[in-house]
Amino acid sequence: MFARLMCIPFLLGCFAFATVAQHGAGDGSSTVSAIDHKDPLLRAMLTELKRSQQKLQLGEFQRPYYIEYQLFEVSDYVANARLGALVQDRSSLSRFVHVVVRIGDYKRDSFFREGTGAVEVMPIENNELALRRQLWLATDKAYKVALTGLTAKEQMLKNLVADSTMPDDFSREQPVDSVLELPRLEAQVDRWKQIVRSTSDLFRADAALDYSMAGLQFRIVNRYYVNTEGTVTRHGNEAYNVMFAGSGPAPDGTRLDRSHAYFVSKANELPTPEDVVLETRKRIASFELLRKAPIVEDDYQGPVLLSADAATAVFESLFVPNILGNRPTPGSSARVSGEYASYYKRRVLPDFFTVVDDPRPQKLDGLTLLGSYSVDDQGVKAEPITVVDQGILVNYLLGREPIRDFAHSNGRGRRGLQGSPGPQISNLIFKAANGVSFEELKRKLIQMCRDQGRPYGYYVETTGPGLAPRLLWRVYVSDGRMELVRGAVFDGIDTRTLRTDIIAAGNDRYIHNMPEPLPRSIVAPSLLFEDLEIKRAETSREKPPEYPAPQLGPQRRIDQAP
Repeated sequence: MFARLMCIPFLLGCFAFATVAQHGAGDGSSTVSAIDHKDPLLRAMLTELKRSQQKLQLGEFQRPYYIEYQLFEVSDYVANARLGALVQDRSSLSRFVHVVVRIGDYKRDSFFREGTGAVEVMPIENNELALRRQLWLATDKAYKVALTGLTAKEQMLKNLVADSTMPDDFSREQPVDSVLELPRLEAQVDRWKQIVRSTSDLFRADAALDYSMAGLQFRIVNRYYVNTEGTVTRHGNEAYNVMFAGSGPAPDGTRLDRSHAYFVSKANELPTPEDVVLETRKRIASFELLRKAPIVEDDYQGPVLLSADAATAVFESLFVPNILGNRPTPGSSARVSGEYASYYKRRVLPDFFTVVDDPRPQKLDGLTLLGSYSVDDQGVKAEPITVVDQGILVNYLLGREPIRDFAHSNGRGRRGLQGSPGPQISNLIFKAANGVSFEELKRKLIQMCRDQGRPYGYYVETTGPGLAPRLLWRVYVSDGRMELVRGAVFDGIDTRTLRTDIIAAGNDRYIHNMPEPLPRSIVAPSLLFEDLEIKRAETSREKPPEYPAPQLGPQRRIDQAP
């Protein structure tokens, strides 16, 4: 077989479809559903999938044992403005399909490096013949890619010691039929375009800013999925994003950045224009406060209080990557890649924390959760999963690539608009059994600093890239007053810190919605750390422009036409 596979590069120009004997693909257990739910896209996909299952083979090479089609239909509306003028205003509709072909069997197959499938642009009209032709082209490419992947994988496995305990390459799952109604874009585009324009104009109030913008992205993503196991799914999600941002140099040349974004799943959940104005003015006013704020000069190691907002950023950076059941590098004896590879059934958080990943609720406290879905992108139903129970890691999130002790998917095989499916969170909710009010956390912070003889502790209100504090406050022991400071970063914060240094949590919670690369949410309370290190940031100083900017002129009212 290996000698034949080495000839693949010379054969890839050939069409892979050929008439073969009358038998099923792979081990004969696959079956394509005949139920298209009267949907022309599903009908084209199922028709071509069945033909591919029956006829796809290149010469004497192996036939696929598994094929899947996932078609994305993406409707986008994007508008951006600066200082009251639109710089982008576009809408688009596109379709593309991602085809995966697997050669071999569930135990060992071709899905490896290059062998991860093919993508093809699809017609945006429901012309069945045109749709099927593009599916045919993508399937042909994916099959040849799978042959190449199998060659590479077999070569790699020859250099490894055989391990009979190695998990299967792909899990067997029950077929699912889940076809839901598809969403439509509900927002009033012209109205929101004017709001974005007017919001951007508010930044005229601070002439020291050298960059500002306001923008929106309204997106509908409909996903159609079929495979040769008999699964048929159709679902869609809405994501409405309105954001604004500004930045500019401080007097010492360091850069100051402030931004805010609203992420919701329904147009009627978007903020009012008045709320947008209020939040924008708050962010603009904070620049002057930051310019006047003293720079952190001394290194600090001691108690630090994080807001719920900042806590979600810390968990996103340090916790989430390590609960995803990504298989380690071939040849590794680890259960998964990441820092929690050896922490299964061991403590990763304080014992008062339970963490649940739950794709079912669409709202919490009346607010949107973007990570809600019913079936994942590999055709597996998603149910709530307890990831951490009283501080102990009891589950990883898995797609259809098994790992040691986890032979099946738990419905977390998700895919963005690019790349292959892999484990990802849905709505990850951190629950503290002994949560207290923010004022109580602040009192605990002050008492700890007093006991240690410290004049102040730190409170982190919000963070930016790399977990660098954007709004950092000194909390003085003497009177509890808070002083805004800037120019600091965390030093040495890691997964050990999460395990050993969180001593209390709030009874509040913040919802951190993330639309890209796929919709997901983190919900967490405020956190009090016993011991964190904060030091002055090593930042470059920017040289100001050689001559002043043009006068910005007066602001327009929110309802004033351009």
